Amino acid sequence: MATITAADVNKLRTITGAGMMDCKKALVEADGDFDLAIENLRKKGQKVAANRSDRESTEGAAVAVVNADKTEGVVITLNCETDFVGKNEGFQKLANDMANIALNHDTKESFLAADFNGISVAEKLIEQTGVIGEKIEVASFEKLKGAFVGSYVHSGKIAVLVSLSAAVAGAEEAAKNVAMQAAAMSPIALDETGVDADTVAKEIEIAKDQLRQEGKPEAMLDNIAKGKLQRFFKDNTLVNQDYIKDSSMSVSAYVKSVDAGLTVTGFKRVALG
Repeated sequence: MATITAADVNKLRTITGAGMMDCKKALVEADGDFDLAIENLRKKGQKVAANRSDRESTEGAAVAVVNADKTEGVVITLNCETDFVGKNEGFQKLANDMANIALNHDTKESFLAADFNGISVAEKLIEQTGVIGEKIEVASFEKLKGAFVGSYVHSGKIAVLVSLSAAVAGAEEAAKNVAMQAAAMSPIALDETGVDADTVAKEIEIAKDQLRQEGKPEAMLDNIAKGKLQRFFKDNTLVNQDYIKDSSMSVSAYVKSVDAGLTVTGFKRVALG
């Protein structure tokens, strides 16, 4: 039987992030074979992941990363079960490392299959479930491309990307401000054209029901409901919302105050919970 030294245990711990006793046990079971010990630790992770698959993972870290050219970005949430784990420095680093990998992929499926130091991202999540003892998953993945892309992260809980129509002077601050707006006000779409037909039909029906209860004549309901729908669009679509830093103007008007030709072309918002 191979002699397992403290240096061996520490080396395996550095490689895997597993606890000292878990690393020692894995090395003993593998008779000092590091590759086998790592494999055994991953198997443990798979077992823990299976046992915790039905647990809620609503804590963690929301991360935004934008490329050097400011033309595309990604937002993800790396979720865990407790705030204690979510605030851990190692967990935060893992979330940022994964977001940087995600930046090079257009779909969540491609990202999960990507390499993470010799294993896939999906395998790394399983491994870390075993190491940490909590369900770990990438719950959200959103990619955004545009002429100029900016980002904002609120308290590590909400991450937003915003794309603008041009990389004009002041674009970075404008994109951040609009991203802050999206973080705070949680719009359902960029503008009215992005609201799905089912939501529109539901809001019209709700408005009509309210008007009937107020005793309004049936013949007037359609026109009044359309007016209420416009109010719904103003409150719930990003460019039509009142700008949170100056309610005298809309978000669209704020962006045009930065540059007359500037528009918001898209946004992505992810949040924990």
